[in-house]
Amino acid sequence: MTQLPSKCQQSLEFIRRFIQEKGYGPTIRDILQGRHISSISSVQHDLKMLEREGYISRDPGVRRSITLTDRARIAGKVPLLGYIAAGQPIPVPQSDTWHEEPLEMLRVPADMASDKDNVYALKVQGLSMIDALIDDGDVVVMQATNTVNNGEMAAIWLKAEQEVTLKKVYRERNRIRLQPANSQMKPMYHDPENVEVQGKVIGVIRRLTRST
Repeated sequence: MTQLPSKCQQSLEFIRRFIQEKGYGPTIRDILQGRHISSISSVQHDLKMLEREGYISRDPGVRRSITLTDRARIAGKVPLLGYIAAGQPIPVPQSDTWHEEPLEMLRVPADMASDKDNVYALKVQGLSMIDALIDDGDVVVMQATNTVNNGEMAAIWLKAEQEVTLKKVYRERNRIRLQPANSQMKPMYHDPENVEVQGKVIGVIRRLTRST
């Protein structure tokens, strides 16, 4: 089985959350609207790949027939290391925001924990990535890396500010654009020397029960 493309992974995460919250599978229109995309063919492509790779099963002639397979449900464990800002950056490392020892071990789908030495989780604070289906209080599963492609979501360490933030990364001429996935928020621009990638997002876990 191959590594899922990021857009296909996002469709799988949407299907997981939908089934958890509703108790039944989404329709193509549910996925289309829930992921804020306009192409039915893109959804069909994702579903075909997820089915081919063994993450879902479905009967195209039956409405709401999408179900998760054991591959998509089996859980691994990754360490929850602390918090990350999806909004204005928050300082790290600090005793109350980032921890060398895990706060807890989280169960995640097996495909997110295939390389446990390099995978960790962070709890999101803020709403700057809400259009990418990452809400305040959700958990992002991260793959440790110091490089990402344009448009990938990453944990970014801002050296001068001694702060970390979760944003989409774009390399532009003589600068790095850190783009929120929220139409109400403006991008951040930094000198490349001030930006250090600490990891990229490979999955999202939405907790049904949130603290108050």
